[in-house]
Amino acid sequence: MKKLSKILVIDTATKHIYLSLVVDGVEQECIYREGINNHSVTIIPLLNEMLNKQSITLQDLDEIIIGIGPGSYTGVRIGVTVAKMIGYLNEINVYSVSSLALIASASTKEYIIPYIDARRGNAFIATMKQSNGKLEFIKDEHLENIELFLNQLSFEYDFITEGKPNINKILASDLLTEVKDIHKLIPNYLRITEAERNKSGSNN
Repeated sequence: MKKLSKILVIDTATKHIYLSLVVDGVEQECIYREGINNHSVTIIPLLNEMLNKQSITLQDLDEIIIGIGPGSYTGVRIGVTVAKMIGYLNEINVYSVSSLALIASASTKEYIIPYIDARRGNAFIATMKQSNGKLEFIKDEHLENIELFLNQLSFEYDFITEGKPNINKILASDLLTEVKDIHKLIPNYLRITEAERNKSGSNN
């Protein structure tokens, strides 16, 4: 009897925590829940709850897909750390995906502008196109002023910052990157942290 593939999907880059369990190409369980700056507290209990419903252990998993940002510094780190821990301890293949692509997958429009608020009128933002259930980047992730970015566009689009991801679109698209060395998996912050800015300033 052929062994069913089991894929765990994790993303904590936004105010929503997203966990999905895909078994043989079908999403069997999904948690998409808004948190209160408490992803670090809720992720493990929610993960255990989801796996227990399907009588699946971490050792049963074949792959992990982790959203690596951009997004909240703390949020992204939580998800990446958990994925690294599970992948390393259980020798599971890990793949990374853009958190903006996960957001975009919730849309049904042809052109999609997924974004994550970065404060002061700025956002982590990208342009994506959807065709036949597949997504592709038209303009890669970057940090930009929202108003300036939108003023440059001359086509109809879905401006979206939240929504339950459609994991089937992600799996069908060329958006996953295999993590060759789990120890080198790092979040995609798209900007330096305050600590890094302070360090850089102190060296001048």
